[in-house]
Amino acid sequence: MNRTQEVAQLRVGYQRELAHGTERFHGPRSTTCPWCGSSRLRTRLRTIDLMQHKPGTFVLDECRDCSHSFQNPRLTPEGLDFYYRDFYDGLGAEAMEWIFGVKGSQKRYLASARALLPFGTSRRWLDVGTGHGHFPQVAKTVHPDTVFDGLDVSEGAEEGKRNGRIAEAYSGLLTDLALKLEGRYDTVSMFHYLEHTADPRAELTAARTVLAPGGHLIIEVPDPESAMSGVLGRWWMPYFQPQHLHLMPFANLRRELESSGYTVVAVERHEPHTPFDLTGAAVLLLGHALPPADEPWHAQPPSDLQRKARTTMFWSAVPLVAGVYGLEQLLTPLLRRTRFSNAYRIVARSGVA
Repeated sequence: MNRTQEVAQLRVGYQRELAHGTERFHGPRSTTCPWCGSSRLRTRLRTIDLMQHKPGTFVLDECRDCSHSFQNPRLTPEGLDFYYRDFYDGLGAEAMEWIFGVKGSQKRYLASARALLPFGTSRRWLDVGTGHGHFPQVAKTVHPDTVFDGLDVSEGAEEGKRNGRIAEAYSGLLTDLALKLEGRYDTVSMFHYLEHTADPRAELTAARTVLAPGGHLIIEVPDPESAMSGVLGRWWMPYFQPQHLHLMPFANLRRELESSGYTVVAVERHEPHTPFDLTGAAVLLLGHALPPADEPWHAQPPSDLQRKARTTMFWSAVPLVAGVYGLEQLLTPLLRRTRFSNAYRIVARSGVA
């Protein structure tokens, strides 16, 4: 079955779902901050799905007291299933395989893996939100004596095991599997995972359960305090709506780890920067401006004229996007040392029994 046939087949199911509207994919709107309980909220962002262009509107609110940002109203489990579908797997699998396998991603994985070197050798490491297991594959070159396992809600972890990237694959939520995996791991990693979860605090507790006494948790997340978020607005890629449910300021996450029985042993607010803010904004703008692609969540396939216009506009814009990318790579050594850095890392040790 080619892609056109696959899209036509999927369109029937998508249109059946969309006939009932998208409001049902959202839960009730919260009047208080899920992090500190304050009722002093402001709207930080109102946007649409700029990645897949599925229908719907999404709002990020920010707490005026603790600065935690969160999707409000939040997607329901049914909504998350709808908006994640065909992104990492299905129609989007090929694109994601390319994105996570490119050289730039591998450099980032190496830096993340090396962050654990000062704390000894892990016997067994669980990568939570592993996707198709690209991080463990690269991390093995830094930690050759470590056994890497992976956990993900998608089918990607199983594929990662089949491809030899991880030793053991777990499908599901860490919060559901934690007791089964109690005390099994010396290291748990959460790289750009925590912001996708419905309850980050519960994830931190689950990680403590999975970790052996004295084991390490390493977290990397987008930094909502990045100055670039104000410059680019809705085009700032780390907003990543509708998938990112929580954006946690550094101080909030550090305090939460310490109050949950972890000891923070290392922090880094610059090296984890992903040099893709300007390029990502250009890509999102281009995708927004182009005529619609043939995607099953659109009621009708594009006309021949729309297809030709999309192809022409896309290739005409490639040199511009490439130029933005080149400029961003030149600026990265400066940007990552300033408030424009877009991510941070925390390494924390679990309590010793």
